[in-house]
Amino acid sequence: MENKIYSFIGLAKKAGKLVSGEETCERAVKANKIFLVIVADDASENTKKKFGDICGYRGIEVRYFGEKKLLGKCIGKDIRSVVAVSGREFAERLKQLIDSRSIEYGGGIIGES
Repeated sequence: MENKIYSFIGLAKKAGKLVSGEETCERAVKANKIFLVIVADDASENTKKKFGDICGYRGIEVRYFGEKKLLGKCIGKDIRSVVAVSGREFAERLKQLIDSRSIEYGGGIIGES
């Protein structure tokens, strides 16, 4: 499932519907050109908080997914902590894929029967 998500992120990049890097993403978010921000799971807590705050203020959804190294690799770049999706359709599909990943692996509470 994760490979499918990384592939779709790469496809969004090829379509010109994705920006990457903290500063570039922050500018795009503040210009209201973004529908989804993806922050790497292994990004710093400061980065996660920063994008959670600026996106929450503007009503832009944030998902935490993947590794910095793989996020960069799937778009043909070096390490990337943050990518932002500017295409509505790409954003919706990526949200579905990332959200279904957590359902697919369960999420029940240990000890419940």
